[in-house]
Amino acid sequence: MPVDVDGLVAQVGQGRPRAVARVISLVENGAPELRAVMAGLSARESRDRGAPRVARVIGLTGAPGVGKSTCASMLVRAFRRRGPTVGVLAVDPSSPFTGGALLGDRVRMQEHAGDAKVFIRSMAGRGHLGGLARATPQALRVLEAAGCEVVLVETVGVGQDEVDIASLADTVLVLLAPGMGDDIQAAKAGVLEVADVFAVNKADRDGASATLRELRTMVALSDRPWRPPIVPTVAIEDKGGDDLMAALDRHHAHCARSGQLDARRRARVLAEIEAIALVALRSRFDELRGDRRLSELAQRVLDGHTDPYGAADDLIGSLP
Repeated sequence: MPVDVDGLVAQVGQGRPRAVARVISLVENGAPELRAVMAGLSARESRDRGAPRVARVIGLTGAPGVGKSTCASMLVRAFRRRGPTVGVLAVDPSSPFTGGALLGDRVRMQEHAGDAKVFIRSMAGRGHLGGLARATPQALRVLEAAGCEVVLVETVGVGQDEVDIASLADTVLVLLAPGMGDDIQAAKAGVLEVADVFAVNKADRDGASATLRELRTMVALSDRPWRPPIVPTVAIEDKGGDDLMAALDRHHAHCARSGQLDARRRARVLAEIEAIALVALRSRFDELRGDRRLSELAQRVLDGHTDPYGAADDLIGSLP
């Protein structure tokens, strides 16, 4: 279907859910109209407000089964009691065979379906590593333009080195649950090193005290200026939500005072620009496959007339 760019931009600025959903679909699919839409959103924000809206971004990450979606739903309730418009970007793993995803987070957050001030979007990871979808940063920008003041970004159930969320969020909330591993596992898990706040969810289960103790020991050994608070929660029963919100607020205030908030948001935009530029460069290189120049450079390397680094420099220099 043809895209009415101006109309779509106006509707997103008004917070129309269908328009927001359509633009995020353009983002996910890399549609040719995307550049015009994003430029229109940026121009509208500058014209109406002098600067783009910047949402408070909270990342939720942790291993599969710790209760990220349930905790996200609890946080949505808590933020809505305060009044802000809330967006949720929930990344689900994709099938390696069909590319599809269950997108089950919408099922777990059905209680918010009738709230016009909550926008929930499930996104398929589509094989992108790091716990997020490739389109997540641009989808976040769309939610900001639509008026979301708080955005919760829930990652795929991640392992020890999938920490992309650290470059996207103002605050990273790492969730754990009893029985997810011993103290050695906790100490070596790279994903724990990006935590600004810990939540030990399902804290009514056996082993919760041991998990809390191990985390406190690990945090005590850290030399970071900010010591991540550790909050026990039972999200399915809405227990611990107030304490968790207080911990998130303390970290947000700490970052604002120390200048880290601006630094994190600048780094987020830098990473977004870099990712878009790399995709554009990759598309140019893909166009060169089978090109005579590339074949000639490969032959020159084989003949010993140049090395691969020199050939790569020549190739980059020849790009239009």
